[in-house]
Amino acid sequence: MTRPRATTLPAALPFLAATLLLAACSAPEKTRPDAAAPPPPAPAPQMRVDISGSGIQFGAPQHTYSRSAAPSFVMVPVPLPGSADRFPDAGANGPVLVEEQPVSTFSSDVDTASYAFVRRQLSSGRMPPPAAVRVEEMVNYFPYAYAAPGKASQAFALTTEVMPSPWNADNQLLHVAVRGYDLQRAERPPMNVVLLVDVSGSMGPQDRLPLLKQGFRLFAQGLREQDRVAIVTYANGTAVALEPTTGRDKQKILDAIDALGAGGGTAGGEGLQRAYALAERHFDAKAVNRIILATDGDFNLGMTDPRQLETFIAGKRKSGVYLSIFGVGNGNLNDALIQRLTQSGNGNAAYIDTLLEARKALQGELGSTMFPIANDVKMQVEFNPARVAAYRLIGYETRMLARQDFKDDKVDAGDMGAGHTVTAIYEITPAAGAGKLVDPLRYGAAKKTTATAKGDELAFVRVRYKLPGEAKSRLAEQPVRQAAARASLAAAPAEQRFAVAVAAFGQRLRGEPQVLEYSYADIATLANDARGADPEGYRAEFVKLVRMAESLDQAGATGRP
Repeated sequence: MTRPRATTLPAALPFLAATLLLAACSAPEKTRPDAAAPPPPAPAPQMRVDISGSGIQFGAPQHTYSRSAAPSFVMVPVPLPGSADRFPDAGANGPVLVEEQPVSTFSSDVDTASYAFVRRQLSSGRMPPPAAVRVEEMVNYFPYAYAAPGKASQAFALTTEVMPSPWNADNQLLHVAVRGYDLQRAERPPMNVVLLVDVSGSMGPQDRLPLLKQGFRLFAQGLREQDRVAIVTYANGTAVALEPTTGRDKQKILDAIDALGAGGGTAGGEGLQRAYALAERHFDAKAVNRIILATDGDFNLGMTDPRQLETFIAGKRKSGVYLSIFGVGNGNLNDALIQRLTQSGNGNAAYIDTLLEARKALQGELGSTMFPIANDVKMQVEFNPARVAAYRLIGYETRMLARQDFKDDKVDAGDMGAGHTVTAIYEITPAAGAGKLVDPLRYGAAKKTTATAKGDELAFVRVRYKLPGEAKSRLAEQPVRQAAARASLAAAPAEQRFAVAVAAFGQRLRGEPQVLEYSYADIATLANDARGADPEGYRAEFVKLVRMAESLDQAGATGRP
């Protein structure tokens, strides 16, 4: 992901910042009484690159082979014991037999909230709760120098790599990467942004509203004259703290940010209604129209029902106003609700734990989060049963689509931002290993796989997307050939090897059995060898996090209540 990088501060500084923030906000909070009701079966997730099929069974045991025709998944919030933090309950994907379900489809939403939350937990000497670890968000947190599109008319470039799996010598990994066209600053359309800020009483600690105010100041400093920003606040009620103001009047914007203070309840639903009304009143068809909601937890006044909120946000999305959410704080974070609302609003979710993270989200990554270059991006991978016996999509459990959703242009799948990169990794079992997975069927006609003209293909990747303003999707396709497979992991490009290391770390933190023999030391070595260019120190920081998890694991200090 070619995101502009704003600073070269030492890699260790995020840890120091996280520690200082944690020390400043050690007082416990009251748990809010309004736990979100268990949602209905998740609607087709939205987002950017859809890789796959109908075959993964959510919540299935790790070594169970899925036989159902379409995914069935309910995003039930799971609270962390001793805390009011809530996360989606999504069991890890298990292996899927290719002869029974050759196609895998999912929406490519790539939030980054999980990585920052995991970093904060580890930095405070605690292992993160498994439900808080979403592997795809860990992997997609990092910028990657994947091949870029050559021209603006080409929305994105698609790259695939096949390499041996470092944690299972019998398997291979299929790495799929998408990189969007990166708009230069002069090419970017105007921004019409409403900052919707939770100023309820729980936002008082230093790692919440005060931290957000610092981030908003950075955001304001980067505004151009043609950009426009407004501020809506909510607590017991709502208020417009700043009417739409152009980037020419930065001091007025900065003064409004500085004046924000915390106190009262949490009328988030009412705040959303007012923010959307303000954004629509000043809607600019030639601009990027977006609401950025910043909060530490739930809505407990006004419109609070998750289904009602989702329906409201999905309807507003159709008007061209998108929603992104930044979560802050610890102990009351409703990550499950944030996930659902951002998916409904064609936006992204981030977790702000340090000033450096605020800078990354509100300044360094504006191109990839604010300026869409493709809408309703979906990806699908079809595996060749002559070459592949089974596959396992690593992560993306909450973002699956049914196979038929791929061609249905009415199914929303989110947007892809300028310069955005999306990474997906499959673990695949070669056809020669089929006998190790399941016994042959006793009854029914035996399926005999024969080589065809396409017998050299491991898989076929398809991507559907709409250019902004278009109603009909376009299609990009690319085969994955056996001959292109790397003979060794070391022969794979550094970018792909680093992504594999992050995926291994996420799985290990979740306790997934596939990687339990692949140690934290192994992961750190793989990541360190693949660090490559690391101007912001993100990858060096990751290696330190792996070492920290290794130390906590050896000490038996789970840190979980």
